[in-house]
Amino acid sequence: MKIIIIGPAYPYRGGIAHYTGLLYKNLLKKDHSVKIFNFKRLYPKFLFPGKTQFETSPEIEKIESERIIDSINPLNWLIAGFKIVKEKPDLVIFKYWLPFFAPCFGSISAIVKIFSKAKIIFFCHNITPHEKFPLGNLLTKFAFAFSDHFIVQSSVVEEDLLKIKPKAKYKKVFHPIYEIFGKAIDKNEARKILGIKPDEKLLLFFGYIRAYKGLDILLRAMKFILSEFPVKLLIVGEFYENPQKYFKIVEEDGIADFVIFKSEYVPNEDVKIYFSASDLVVLPYLSATQSGIVQIAYNFSKPVITTNVGGLPEVVQDGITGLIVDPSPEKLAQAIVKFFNENLGPIFSRNIEEEKEKFSWENLIRTIEELN
Repeated sequence: MKIIIIGPAYPYRGGIAHYTGLLYKNLLKKDHSVKIFNFKRLYPKFLFPGKTQFETSPEIEKIESERIIDSINPLNWLIAGFKIVKEKPDLVIFKYWLPFFAPCFGSISAIVKIFSKAKIIFFCHNITPHEKFPLGNLLTKFAFAFSDHFIVQSSVVEEDLLKIKPKAKYKKVFHPIYEIFGKAIDKNEARKILGIKPDEKLLLFFGYIRAYKGLDILLRAMKFILSEFPVKLLIVGEFYENPQKYFKIVEEDGIADFVIFKSEYVPNEDVKIYFSASDLVVLPYLSATQSGIVQIAYNFSKPVITTNVGGLPEVVQDGITGLIVDPSPEKLAQAIVKFFNENLGPIFSRNIEEEKEKFSWENLIRTIEELN
């Protein structure tokens, strides 16, 4: 097929940009003709909470794309829509995760639907945003109005889709594993780089820090864990909110000697260091659709403890590849203590190796081909 993907890719950074690049590469492997129509403006600067929207690593793989879409310029949407029509694609894939993009995507997809024979698929990373968005459902209904099919990656997003579009034609496919971060390195080598002792128990919280990710719950759990045995918590990610509330918990609970903040975006080539060094990846989320962090952890065969929210229990098998708990400091602490006391790490890691096929890119590409 001749396929066009609409979404962020290199030089933008972050999970969805990485996903777009991997989707592009895996479609090419199946001999499809693929182009990415990327953004020349993704978020206006005043709406972006991070330090930069762009990759800064010189080692990042430069995925080819045409940067033609402006998220806030209606005239540009018209031009982009007809440029897509001129390409005569068989399939156009939109990457959807926030109602902010609904006017842009809805307008472009309307032009594609009216003036071409292309099928349209919306990949729904999120439908209901983590933070409140004015008129979110109304905007999303407009974005989805001209789509032929949808792909969702969790039951939560499936339910959200059917609330917006009850008769939607869709497939549910698990979020594939992120393979772009390379293979694990020796644990002791990774710990030497980070200044972590070989015999220390090490927890990893990884990714952008936002309120819904529940870092405060994990920090509150630390005093309970430390009453059982020493453990270090490595927090790696850029703050997308005021960090003071987290620093206050560390100070109030007297856990500063056991918490390490690496408050910055991690280049792709360094991700393997943090995951290779850790014993356990913890996702103390308060809400979730799905999370790419689990798929990064599985890439390195790292067990996961997560909360029983959203789509996370669908990808973490309780007692097999990790543990699932209610989102409270006490429950989280109990699970982490159990993990170490019962030496569950090696068992869970072996099970993850067996589970990886479920999260393959081949499954996703086959679903796309079947939908068309």
